[in-house]
Amino acid sequence: MKSPPLPLWRMPRSRYERLVDTGVFGPEDRIELLDGLLVVREPQGARHATVVGLVRAALQKAFGSGYHIREEKPIALDRLSEPEPDVAVVPGKLRDYLTAHPARPVLVVEVADSSLALDRRRKGGLYARAGIADYWVVNLIDEALEVYREPLHRSPGRGWNYDSVRVLRRNAVVTPLAAPRARIRVAALLP
Repeated sequence: MKSPPLPLWRMPRSRYERLVDTGVFGPEDRIELLDGLLVVREPQGARHATVVGLVRAALQKAFGSGYHIREEKPIALDRLSEPEPDVAVVPGKLRDYLTAHPARPVLVVEVADSSLALDRRRKGGLYARAGIADYWVVNLIDEALEVYREPLHRSPGRGWNYDSVRVLRRNAVVTPLAAPRARIRVAALLP
C-alpha cells in the first residue's frame, strides 16, 4: 500500500531570511529555500568546486567591471525562493548588495553531477518563473553545457520551463545574453 503524500508547509522568503538573520540557520546547515521548501544542498566534491571556479573566472573575464560574479550566494528570486546557485552574474558591484540579496541576475549557472535532475527541472522551473532569461547548467556527467533561454509558462499544472534548450559540447562557443560581445569556449567551463 502506497503511503499518502506528506503535507508540506511553504515558508515565504521573508520568514526564511529572518530565521537566517537571527542565527537559526548557519553556514553548516547547507540548505536553500526553493518554492517555499527548505532543500538540502548537496556537498561539493573537488571536481565540482574546481568547475565552479572555472565558470567564475570565465564569466568575470566576459562581463568585466559592470557586473559582480557571485559564487554560491543567495539570490532573492521571488516571494518563495532564495536559491544559492553555484554562480550568478548580477549588475553592479559587491557593495550594492549590503542590505539585500540581488533579485535580478542576468545569468545563473549551476554545476551539476548528482544534482542534474534537480538543476534541470526544479531549479530550471523556478528560474524560468522568475524571468531569468539566461540559465546554464554545466553538466559534469556528459561534459557539456546546457543553455536554457526563453522562459515559458506551459499549460496549468505543467509549470514553467524554457522554450529554448541547447546542448553545447567542449569545442563550442557560447555568448551570454547580457554580454553580447563575449565569446566563451565551453572547454573553459569544463574540467
